[in-house]
Amino acid sequence: MFKKQEADNFKEAETIIGPSVKVEGDFVGQGNIIVDGVIKGSVTTNGNLRVGEQAKITAAVTAANALISGEIHGNVTIKGDLELTENAKIFGDVETKSICVARGAILNGKCAMTNDEIKNNKKQPLEKTEPEIRL
Repeated sequence: MFKKQEADNFKEAETIIGPSVKVEGDFVGQGNIIVDGVIKGSVTTNGNLRVGEQAKITAAVTAANALISGEIHGNVTIKGDLELTENAKIFGDVETKSICVARGAILNGKCAMTNDEIKNNKKQPLEKTEPEIRL
């Protein structure tokens, strides 16, 4: 579904965490991030996130768009498109605008799909109405 967009999103990766790299703590970036290693803590970027097949993340994850092929233990918040490949495993809640899940992917948690209209409606209290009684 997102294949063309995926290729465009990761042409210029600002940060690459290789398969032999382990990061502990809060990882914050502005650009695109590719993770093939291990992260424990939190991952936040205003760019795109790609999690490789061998990657293991135990963290809350926030990104603009994401392509997940590895394993994440923690809540995932994606402002745009989220794609889970057949090898993806997410153990935590997901909030995203758009999601594509391949057969074989595992999502063990709640999934909320949001957009600006839904977020704006959540903030407005519902009007109470009295039931109409007819005799």
